[in-house]
Formats: sequence, structure tokens, C-alpha cells
Amino acid sequence: HAHHHDEHTHGGEHHYGHGPAHAHAPGMSQSRMLQIEQDILGKNNEYANANRRLFTEKGILVLNLVSSPGSGKTSLLTRTLQDLKDEMPLAVIEGDQETSQDADRIRDTGVPAIQINTGKGCHLDAHQVGHAVDHLNPDETSVLMIENVGNLVCPAAFDLGEAHKVAILSITEGEDKPIKYPDMFHAADLLLLNKIDLLPYLQFDIDQCIDYARRVNPGIQVLQVSATSGEGMEDWYQWLRLARQSRLVGHNSWQTANLQESA
Repeated sequence: HAHHHDEHTHGGEHHYGHGPAHAHAPGMSQSRMLQIEQDILGKNNEYANANRRLFTEKGILVLNLVSSPGSGKTSLLTRTLQDLKDEMPLAVIEGDQETSQDADRIRDTGVPAIQINTGKGCHLDAHQVGHAVDHLNPDETSVLMIENVGNLVCPAAFDLGEAHKVAILSITEGEDKPIKYPDMFHAADLLLLNKIDLLPYLQFDIDQCIDYARRVNPGIQVLQVSATSGEGMEDWYQWLRLARQSRLVGHNSWQTANLQESA
């Protein structure tokens, strides 16, 4: 029985990795693999740019939340929504391979959410996100949080049109993650070190972890938080408010420029 392989499938014979292509596909040359990879990324970037234009027009701040599975990303997200939903318009796109449990948890906060099931796909792409945004139709000046599929490899290569990638790393995961997955940490503007309430129980060297992150990305901002105890969450909310303010300022000047053009 024939297996249908989507170009993003990381299973069976076909392996279109992101990074140097490895020709595992029988009879397919290295250069052909790279060509396919560039075509996929090129197409994705067109959609990402279209998304970005839309987000700018509507003054929507979009965050692409990335992490390994088990980082506490969904708990962090639901607590954030709970705490900020009366202060600013929020919306969520939830990327999961299969179940809708996370999307259900998010909708329970009263914040509009839409789920994208990626099936075998290991990341969201800009085309899927564009569709989801059409359905969600978030209010102007919203903050749209995209919870990407849990892994620190595939989502790094795919721009969704977001303003910032926010990497969430739990201190249960080990301080070497930033140098093991440099592409992701290099692409992120903010690193949230989550579950710091567990520090007393773990051998986790926070300074070493931050040092690794800065080696990969000297400009990365790092905040220490606990979605469970609430510690440090106010710093994250402050970061969000500032990011949103600068988006709104940009939005207003964009509108002014466009009004002048059409006048």
C-alpha cells in the first residue's frame, strides 16, 4: 500500500530536514533536495510577508511561541490569557499534531482560539496561519499568540509573519538547550525560562543557560518565570505591554501615511 508523503513529512524514506539536506530519498540528488527545500521556504516566506502586511494594517502584535514538548508553554499561555484578557484584546492560534485538548484549555479562558492540526507536520507554516487568521478575524490592535508545534528544530526555519519569536525553556530540560538548538534561540527575541519554582529541586545552572543563549544570540532578552507560582510573570506582561505599544505606535504612523497617500 502506497504511502503518500507530504513534502514536510519526516518519516519513511523521505527526510527533508531543515539545514543541510541529507539525500535519504532514493535517487534524489543533494542539489534537488536543496532545491525542494528552498522552494518550500520561498513559498512560505511569500505567505509570511502577506501575513505581516495584514498584521501591520490591523495593528496586531503577533508572537510565535516555540518550545520543546513539556516546557509548560500551554500553562504559561493560559495563565497569561487569564491575567491580561480584561486589559487587551487577545486571540490564539494553537498548533497541535493531533488532539484539541490544548485549544479547549485556551478557549476555557474565554479568549477566541482556533486550532490547526498539523498531522505529521512538525511545525506551523505561514499559509496555515493566514487561513486561521481569516477565520479568527482578531480585533484590530489585538495580541495574537501562536502556539507552535512542540519542538525546537522545525519551527525555526518557518516565518509566520510574526513580530517576535518567544522561546520557552523549562528548567527541567537542561541548560545546554540553546547551544543544541542554536537556530531557534538565534531567531528568538525573548527567552522565557519557565518553572523556576522548581529550582531548589534541580541541578540547573541558570547563569550557564543564559550565557549559552547569549552566545548564540547576544541580543536575546531573558526573563525567569513560573506559570505555577506566578513569579516573574509581571515582567513578561510588562514586556508584552511594551511590545504592543511599539506595535500601536507603528500602526498609527502607518495609518497616517496611508491616509495622506489616499488624500
